[in-house]
Amino acid sequence: MVKRFEVYLVNLDPEPSDDARNTRPCCVISPDEMNGISTVIVAPLTSTDKKYPTRVPVTFLNGERSIVLDQLRTVDRVRLVKKIGEIDEAAQRLVLERLQEMFAE
Repeated sequence: MVKRFEVYLVNLDPEPSDDARNTRPCCVISPDEMNGISTVIVAPLTSTDKKYPTRVPVTFLNGERSIVLDQLRTVDRVRLVKKIGEIDEAAQRLVLERLQEMFAE
């Protein structure tokens, strides 16, 4: 079962295949209740150090990265290549706070 805040390598090629060329780490953003269906909402991780309000800093795989909430994407679960970790609780809280700010009235 895919869980919110897990990080997966995600095949972002236009057509999914076993020979993925555009595979990026992405954090699952959709709630667990939604992750049982065929799609999940993800946000890519980047190592680019840009200070945007829609970017959440996180230490992941021994490096400083950002969760890019301004590039949310819904992907089919078949595109999840491999689970590579989970973001820490502090980053989880920040993600939820930023999402609330982004989608507030």
